[in-house]
Amino acid sequence: MTPEPAPRFWDHRWNPPPGTAPRGTVVVLPGRGEHPGVYERLGRRLAFDGYRVVAVDEAGQGARPLPGSLNDAGPGPRVLLGADTGAQRAITLAAQSTPGLDGLILVGLPTGTGAPPPVEGWEAELDLRTGCPHHRRHLTLDRRFRRGALGTSPGEATAPAPALDRVSVPVLALHGTHDRVSPLAEVRRVYSGFPDVHLVTLAGTRHDALNDLTHRTAAAMVVLFLEQLRLSPDLPAIAVADSGYLTGGVH
Repeated sequence: MTPEPAPRFWDHRWNPPPGTAPRGTVVVLPGRGEHPGVYERLGRRLAFDGYRVVAVDEAGQGARPLPGSLNDAGPGPRVLLGADTGAQRAITLAAQSTPGLDGLILVGLPTGTGAPPPVEGWEAELDLRTGCPHHRRHLTLDRRFRRGALGTSPGEATAPAPALDRVSVPVLALHGTHDRVSPLAEVRRVYSGFPDVHLVTLAGTRHDALNDLTHRTAAAMVVLFLEQLRLSPDLPAIAVADSGYLTGGVH
């Protein structure tokens, strides 16, 4: 059998184990300074759970443009997962009613309020991003990672709320309680006018919520959201946290 050609816009992909039918597709849009390889840990974990994961280079701002349709990304449900400025780009694509899109996951959305936090050297940037020793070491050794990008303006961040007005798919938002790049209080203010956005906060987590100490909890919330979409976005939640444990800082 001739292998399926990879679409030109995908930079990285992680597939479920051989013999496992994909349960859906997650398209990852990285943020400032990042590249698809930064999400290797997340991609492997979601693939192990049966989901195809594909990623583009720095939210489509580099050499590989974002697709005009997600229909050829993989089987549905198809979800855009954007981190940092990738979350902004994901909102823009959802607001444009991108064909094939079934859901949206926003992680560390910049709010556009105030100046970017000062980034004085590499250790300061690491402290803003993550407290996970493994990820700090990974970024330090990563030659593709663009240092200093977190101190630049997020660009589209001044208009996330109006664009959310035009989003018609289910939305999961993940945000760290200790995010100093995009403070939680401001993010809550942005999301407060949109009751269809399900905000989950991660205790003790910094800006890179998918790659911080709570990365397993963040991935679990992503899988829970995907499983809900597989059943129906209109059905009651699969798991309900009566005591708030699902939003805690479990590693």
